[in-house]
Parts: sequence; structure tokens; C-alpha cells
Amino acid sequence: MKDFLSVADFDPTELATVLARAAAVKQDAGAVAGRFRGLRIGLFFEKPSARTRISTEVASADLGMVPVVLKGDEIGLGKREAVEDVARVFDRYLDALALRVYDHEHLRTIADHAAAPVINLLSDLEHPCQALADLQTIAETRPLEETVVAYLGDGNNVAHSLMLGAAMSGMSIRVITPPGYEPADGVRDHAVKLAAKSGGDVEVTNDVAAVAGAHVVYTDVWASMGQEDEAEARNRLFAGYRVTTELFDTADPAGIFLHCLPAHRGEEVTHEVLEHPRSRIFDQAENRLHAFKGLLVHLLGT
Repeated sequence: MKDFLSVADFDPTELATVLARAAAVKQDAGAVAGRFRGLRIGLFFEKPSARTRISTEVASADLGMVPVVLKGDEIGLGKREAVEDVARVFDRYLDALALRVYDHEHLRTIADHAAAPVINLLSDLEHPCQALADLQTIAETRPLEETVVAYLGDGNNVAHSLMLGAAMSGMSIRVITPPGYEPADGVRDHAVKLAAKSGGDVEVTNDVAAVAGAHVVYTDVWASMGQEDEAEARNRLFAGYRVTTELFDTADPAGIFLHCLPAHRGEEVTHEVLEHPRSRIFDQAENRLHAFKGLLVHLLGT
């Protein structure tokens, strides 16, 4: 069975298939209700979670699976017990493993030592399940090909997965960050190669003027979990990258606003943009549920 540690673990056809399944599930949840009755999925949370915890647990239950929720302090991944030992034990009990962790290397180690499919619910490198919901939300408003996305803020895990997914889907993505906070070189280079095959484009810039004409404007918090001690410094450095009504107005007149949530109102985005008629943040949050169902159907078989 295939793992899903990165958006790039799929080829463009597989990615499109998962998105199509997610859209179909949203229209008719009953079509997959109970599909995997009796299978067991481990949902491991080393980091606190709201949308990821709820969407994955509900999706698993709707599919008939038994969700086993585990917390980081209960397992002590890499501290109380070696990561590879945890993987082999989990693999004896569970049919699928989905983990929200700090260290992406822990995911790779688990995938190397478990036969069950391993799903990245978030790591320091990527947030691929979020990217599935992002692409599904965009596809509900316009075709993905030739769509221009402007992402503002930290070149973090959310930006990484969005870059890869956009590049694979024939989109153009402009990642706009303060100097020194650009996406990882390896991820950017991979996205550029993917875009060359799909007809998309990848641009990394420090200039907020790149928002002009974008069909999608996207941002994330400036300081993620584990970066709290950097929050004050980041607030100063990122102040010019706040999504305001004035900045959003430079995007395409029909353009939408996205945010993976939680949002810090008044920091990375104003209250007015979050509540804008073309804000799709709650559709995007809902789509975490449907996208995860589509992903499980793809990974576990129809």
C-alpha cells in the first residue's frame, strides 16, 4: 500500500483522482458510508489539533473504520520508545497510520518500518492533507489549470505542500515572503520541475505586488506551533505581508481568500478579509473532511 507523506508522493493523475473522489464524496457521502467497516486507523497527535483531529476522526468513522486516537505524551515518540519500534507495534494493531508530528524524519522512519499506509497529517516539512482541501476548494470556484495563487507569509509546511500541489495541477503559484523566510530550496526546486511538466509556474518573491491579478490569495499564521518564542520578532518582520482589504482588492475581482486556520485576526489577515464575501475559509475547513475520505478511499482501495 502507498504512503502519503508528501503531495509529491502522488503523480498528477493520482492527485486528480483523489480530488475527484473528494468532490464526489462531498456530493454523496452515502456512496462510501461504511466502505471500510472493521478496519482500524491510528490517529496520532504529537501537536495540538482541531480541524485535523475532528475531520480525520469523523471521516474514518463515516467510512466504517475504528479510529484509535493517540496523543504524543502517551507514546513519547523517539523518547520513551524508538520510532522504529513504535512503527512495528502500531503495524500489528492497525490497518492505517495517520500522524501529526514535529519531525518529518519520524514519518519516514515509521513508513520504512510499517506495512500499513502512513499518512502525514502535518510535519515540520509538509501539510499534504491541507493541500488536498485547498485544491478541492479552489476547484469549486474555477478550473485548477491556469489559476494563479498568491501565498503570503512564512515559507512553511503549508506553503511547501501548496507549492507542490499547485505545480502538479498546472497552476501558477507565487510565494511571497519576507527575506530569509522563503520555502526550502529542495521543495522549491521540486515544484519548479513539476510545473515544467504540467504547464504551471512557480515564483518565489519578497514583493507583495505579486498579489496583483491572483485568483486565490492565501495566508497562514506567522508563528506556528513550536515558534512561539519567535512571535514578537516575526510580527515585526511580517507586518508588510498582512492581507488587508486594500491588498486583496489588487487580486482578480472574482478572486477568493483562503487560510488553513486557526487565524490570528489582525495579524496575518484582517477581520474584514476573513469575513469578506469571497472568503472561502470555512468551505476550506469543511473540505478537510471530504478530502481525507477521498484520500482513504484511494489508499485503501475501492
